[in-house]
Amino acid sequence: MDRKLEKKTWTPKLIAMLLAGTLLVAFVLYQLVFADARSSMNVNRERITIATVKTGEFTDYIPVSGTIEPGEVFYLDAIERGNIQEIIRESGSMVEKGDTILMLTNSNLQLEVMQRETDLYFQINNLRQTRLLLDQNDLSQQAQLAEIDYQINLLKPQYERFRELHNKKLISDRELEEVKEEYEYNLKRQRLTYESYRNDSIARSIQKRQLRESEARMNQSLNGVGHILDNLLVKAPITGQLTTEQIEVGQSINAGERYGQIDVIDKFKARVPIDELYLPRISTGLKGTFSFSDETFEMEISKIYPNVTGGRFEVDMVFTGNAPTGIRRGQTVRIRLELGESEQATLLPTGGFYKDTGGNWVFVVDEESENAEKRDIRLGRKNPEYYEVIEGLQPGEKVIVSGYENFGKNEVLNLNR
Repeated sequence: MDRKLEKKTWTPKLIAMLLAGTLLVAFVLYQLVFADARSSMNVNRERITIATVKTGEFTDYIPVSGTIEPGEVFYLDAIERGNIQEIIRESGSMVEKGDTILMLTNSNLQLEVMQRETDLYFQINNLRQTRLLLDQNDLSQQAQLAEIDYQINLLKPQYERFRELHNKKLISDRELEEVKEEYEYNLKRQRLTYESYRNDSIARSIQKRQLRESEARMNQSLNGVGHILDNLLVKAPITGQLTTEQIEVGQSINAGERYGQIDVIDKFKARVPIDELYLPRISTGLKGTFSFSDETFEMEISKIYPNVTGGRFEVDMVFTGNAPTGIRRGQTVRIRLELGESEQATLLPTGGFYKDTGGNWVFVVDEESENAEKRDIRLGRKNPEYYEVIEGLQPGEKVIVSGYENFGKNEVLNLNR
């Protein structure tokens, strides 16, 4: 006899389907609510550069290159034209002040000097002759005055005697009048002559003073003309190292032509070109350092040249102490030029990430999850080694500092070894 079988509700197949559906719904809910929906990519850890954020002293500086130049230079320019007769000191030699460097010759100049000396001697002789004539004129007038005084001294007592005799009626009126007229004539002559002598003496005094001044100037000119030929003997104006152009015996040098220089070798400076971007921040007194022969030397800006050429301006930097031994003109040195005072700050090493992010965000590495996540930050000043971190990073955190050009717009990087 057949028996009716009851149909089971919870069959294994149904249970399996329900479990699968539940797991699927749970997975979807997890993905929607709890899972990280940010875009990500896998990155080989060996192909990136990771640096650690730290606290340290931030020095605001820029690296610049300077060319060593003498601190003092005296240029040698020809005063007179001439041909080189003899070279006494060769280029590169050390010279003392007053040492002869070159001997020049110029026949035309020698003849010209002789002619000018002759003319000056002639003019000086004329001045002396004029002064002699003035002295003779002075003596002549003094002699006239002496003669007049003599005549008055003779006529005065004679006139007084004749006047007494006339009062006694012993001589005639005519005789008295003759003596009186002669006496009064000499008195008038004496007065006029003395007045003329006084005026002439004043004029002579002025003229003689002018003659003396003219003679003094001519003597100075004569002395100067005599020294013109000394310019053909070129001497060192200071002590230092001589540098000359390529010159040979017999070569002609024109007046005003520069043929060399003397460098003061115990003083050096560096001529440093700097990008015009830093012009507002550059001032005299800023310090810089560079290494030479395993030693560090300090320099400071002494002069700023404001002219900008090719996007750069120049400054002169001088040593604050002794210059390095063995340094030479024309050498190039790398200088660490400080733009401000050092201070403690949070530091992030420089890298290629900046050109991709502008310093607005970075990938921060989480060593536990072996991921790197995008984070917004704010950077401040920069030097060739570090950025100053204003906010967004803490000391000890690790950051990818190499370029981000291959990361696209992903926000999470999975670091694989």
